[in-house]
Amino acid sequence: MPVTEFIKDVDAKRIVIVADFTAPVERVWDVYADPAQRARVWGPPTYPATVEHHELAAGGEVHYFMTSPEGEKFYGGWRVTGVDKPRGFEFEDFFADETYAAVPDLPVSKNVYEFASTATGTRATYTSTYESAEALQKVLEMGMEEGATTAIGQIDDLLAG
Repeated sequence: MPVTEFIKDVDAKRIVIVADFTAPVERVWDVYADPAQRARVWGPPTYPATVEHHELAAGGEVHYFMTSPEGEKFYGGWRVTGVDKPRGFEFEDFFADETYAAVPDLPVSKNVYEFASTATGTRATYTSTYESAEALQKVLEMGMEEGATTAIGQIDDLLAG
């Protein structure tokens, strides 16, 4: 499993996930820059993702949905706020309805994804910051820790293929 740390900092309203991959930074970047690859690893294995729109550029948006084992669709989106290819990108992640309008009662997170070279490949640091401790707690109660850990865990197989 590539995830080496999952840090929940309620006071800072932040989650930090650290993962190590045995692939160069450019290859890990490609997982997120290519919508077909991103779809293979965004949701947990039992909730596969479908990416319907993908513009990984400052000011761009990404629209996706995950499908439950029962066929229920859960929509979400990104508002991309910055890109530093291949070292990382920043975005707001939000829950959406089927038209990709943000759902007002659900948390929005500001995210920074950073990729750094290591002696064995790439260290990815995923930082998600929420508006409140309550919003952070809500996503944790929704299964964010297990979902994110298993989703990131799929990247190793994709990189090996």
